[in-house]
Amino acid sequence: MKTSYGQRLEFGESISSVLSKYATFHGRAPRSEYWWWVLFTILVQAATGILDAALFDNYGLIAHHGARGFTPLSSLAGLAMLLPSLAVGARRFHDLGRSAWWLLIGLTGIGAFVIFFWFMARGDEGPNRYGRDPLDRRPV
Repeated sequence: MKTSYGQRLEFGESISSVLSKYATFHGRAPRSEYWWWVLFTILVQAATGILDAALFDNYGLIAHHGARGFTPLSSLAGLAMLLPSLAVGARRFHDLGRSAWWLLIGLTGIGAFVIFFWFMARGDEGPNRYGRDPLDRRPV
């Protein structure tokens, strides 16, 4: 079902969009696409964590006080989702009219909170220098 101008994307549509643009750092991504992707990555990490515990008895490359890190399936899933996560983050910044280089402030402690609040904001309505509004479903 096609959505009209200004509505959000649904879960499946968002995941499909991110995966089809696996390493695409140009264009724009609405906040619904970004946040559905975040939920998807959390669910995948939870599922692979459960599978790691069941199949590998919590084997991990790093062990500290009973906690395991870098378990096989979770690590592979994390690596597979790293590039699309960076790409959708870059496109999300573009939707806000900002350069993707702002992702680097996430490397600072406080910068991650700044990005969190920016990504909750509505993107630029209408076209901006990074392209068409991704929620504008009207024909070109």
